Order: sequence, then structure tokens, then C-alpha cells
Amino acid sequence: MKPTASQLPERPSVLLVEDEAPLRQVMQLGLAPQFDVETAASAEQAEKLMATRSYDVVVSDHLMHHTTGLDFLRLAKERHPGTMRIMITGYTNPELISRSVSLAGLAACLVKPIPSEELARVIWAALGRTQ
Repeated sequence: MKPTASQLPERPSVLLVEDEAPLRQVMQLGLAPQFDVETAASAEQAEKLMATRSYDVVVSDHLMHHTTGLDFLRLAKERHPGTMRIMITGYTNPELISRSVSLAGLAACLVKPIPSEELARVIWAALGRTQ
């Protein structure tokens, strides 16, 4: 269930899951002015972080080592249904995007490269707020 705008903190928490370190760092820097951003280099690391705290939004890459973002986000949906989920992918396959949105209950599926400003806008929209 999506939290109401009044239930959200001033700086919503975002868990960013991206296995490519340079891209992860650029995205973190771009989101940090508006969000409390933590990062994970793998789905396994993200699962450990999610076991210790809750996040308002999880943004995950699709293709990662050892698993896919879709599998990770499906698990996140089961274990943390109140967390909004966004997947980013380098693939423009409409079937993958449609299937992913449906299976993992995604708020959005975005195609890389995505400017930080656009990602921030999509995160705010997923949370029901505009900035």
C-alpha cells in the first residue's frame, strides 16, 4: 500500500540497487539532494539492508550478477509490500517492461540512461507527491 503524502518524511528514503559502481555513484549523487539514499551493489546486499530498515522506495537495475532486478523486486513486493518499487533497465523490450510492471507491482520501469532529475520526478510521482 502506498503511503499517503502526509505519512512520508521530508526526505523519503530510497534504496538504490545497481551493480555498476560508476553509475550507482552518479545516481546517488543526483538523488541525494532530495532523498535519503542508501546504495547496494547487489540484490543480496539490498536484501540485507531491507532486513534492517524500511525504505519508501527501492530502485533496482534489471540485469545484475546472480539475479535479476525483476526477481529481487518480486521478493521485495512480498516481504515489503509498503515499499514502492521502480526498475531501471538498458533494454527497451516492451514485453519485458509490461511483464515486470505486472509481476513485481512496479510503480515504474525506466529505460537507461535516465537523467537523475527524471528519476527523482518518477520517485516523487510513485510516492504521490510532486517536486
